[in-house]
Amino acid sequence: MTVSLILCALQDTVLAQVVGNPAPEAPPLADKLMQMGRYFTWLVQLSGITAITYGGGRFAWEKWNGGGLQSPKMIASAMAGGAVATSAGTIMNSVI
Repeated sequence: MTVSLILCALQDTVLAQVVGNPAPEAPPLADKLMQMGRYFTWLVQLSGITAITYGGGRFAWEKWNGGGLQSPKMIASAMAGGAVATSAGTIMNSVI
């Protein structure tokens, strides 16, 4: 029994000295994935700004022509989409 304990302790000591502590390194293609994430974030922000600008212009056009008001729904949906995109971006940043 004592021999096996000694061998076990010796094995742990030898393995601890041989293996060491590996240095951390980035996974393969991590820089490309980060760049793709930044491009996607930029595209989502640009599309949200474009949707709100288009909805505001259409709202003014409908008010000026006296037509039915469909653009407030467009603006509300663009703002809701922006809120979802912002929260998704925040969650992904915390994951990364």
